[in-house]
Amino acid sequence: MVNQAGLVTIGISVGLALGILIAFLVFRGIRWYRKRAHLRRCANEHSIPSTTLPIRTNGLGTSTEFSASLTNSITIQGSEQLHKSSQLSWWKSQNKDGIASPSGILRYSYKDIQKATQNFTTILGQGSFGPVYKATLNPGEVAVKVLASNSKQGEKEFQTEVDPMQHVGGSLVDEENVQQEIHELEGVHVLKIEFDAPATQSAMVHEVKRLEMMVSLLGRLHHRNLVNLVGYCVDKGQHMLIYEFMSNGSLANLLYGEGERILSWDERLQIALDIAHGIEYLHEGAVPPVIHRDLKSANILLDRSMRAKVADFGLSKEEVFDGRNSGLKGTYGYIDPVYVSTNNFTMKSDIYSFGIIIFELITSIHPQQNLMEYINLASMSHDGVDEILDKKLAGECNVDEVRGLASIAHKCLHKLPRKRPSIAEVSQAILKLKQRRLAKVDTMSFASCDFSRAVSRIEDQQVELRKMASLKESE
Repeated sequence: MVNQAGLVTIGISVGLALGILIAFLVFRGIRWYRKRAHLRRCANEHSIPSTTLPIRTNGLGTSTEFSASLTNSITIQGSEQLHKSSQLSWWKSQNKDGIASPSGILRYSYKDIQKATQNFTTILGQGSFGPVYKATLNPGEVAVKVLASNSKQGEKEFQTEVDPMQHVGGSLVDEENVQQEIHELEGVHVLKIEFDAPATQSAMVHEVKRLEMMVSLLGRLHHRNLVNLVGYCVDKGQHMLIYEFMSNGSLANLLYGEGERILSWDERLQIALDIAHGIEYLHEGAVPPVIHRDLKSANILLDRSMRAKVADFGLSKEEVFDGRNSGLKGTYGYIDPVYVSTNNFTMKSDIYSFGIIIFELITSIHPQQNLMEYINLASMSHDGVDEILDKKLAGECNVDEVRGLASIAHKCLHKLPRKRPSIAEVSQAILKLKQRRLAKVDTMSFASCDFSRAVSRIEDQQVELRKMASLKESE
């Protein structure tokens, strides 16, 4: 009887527990269903219409390798596609200041930025696009690029990075009066607009929708060796781009600035590897692939741990010669000569620019200070690179490693693009160089350890011998 009563009690307890569990699951299921229905209604209210964007293949300013990797059109399917493309969920979940756009990249108000920059007093520098400010936005430090009102370069940068709608005279045009085409501008497919009519309210609404669509394309580019876009601001007539903050500045500033900080050979080798990994993601990891088009030491930024990240991917400016626009995208000294002659920018053009950056790391000579002449002279002999090595590294690096890295850079600068290595091959070559260096350091440390142990044993033996000698003398 006692056993039966116990079994009944156990059965009732188990049944009660199961009932509570089932009720809890049903409750959670109803809440989830209602939340999903609410999100679906919100998405329908604010979603971007499905838009098919035709691609110009092999047209002016178009990269053949970029275009070939795509079909004849890109279709963006509203907010569901935007949500999937976002790679900044951590920022979105942590940040309370900004409002998450459908792309997942946070959109801030002018007041947010004004407060975060202490009324725009925390200036970091001045570029062709306008001033850059340091800001503090939950959960961390960021860099805010503010588009100067008189900066054509800044206007172009904003349109390329975020805004697919162009501005003329500060006004937008109605969608019915625009001619659209996809133009691969600085490595990111951008909606190019030509207009001939004043703005309307509907055009302004449509601008925001298209803006969110372009932000979604940027949101998919996320890698530890890229400086990521984490927010933007379109408010009170201001355009601002918000990036993660890089506390050690640019590679160009470290190589050519007046600071006392000298990059060690170990750091330079690691920086080369970091840059290669960032470009490798753009070329071979991103879908569709992205060509940088303006690789240079000023676009390589370093974080607090001195790890390098590639910045301004998808952006480039039109180079100016003798006060006139050249029609070429990029920066003098880094531009692939084949691109100059063919007007066809490919992934191998990025490889050429990277080769120049590697020689900057070796020599600390700026490309606009006849770096190529030094490289050509050095290539005439096996040990020529020793003569152009940065004097600050004299006696601080292994000559064979310097020659090995220079050999990789020479291959990147080959006059025939098809004979230049892919970025994956460059990454592997630099990685092997780095691994050999680490193995050598480990071997040397072991040898040093063994030597110190041997010296210690000899000293101990000498002490013992002296003790024995003193004992004999006392006898």
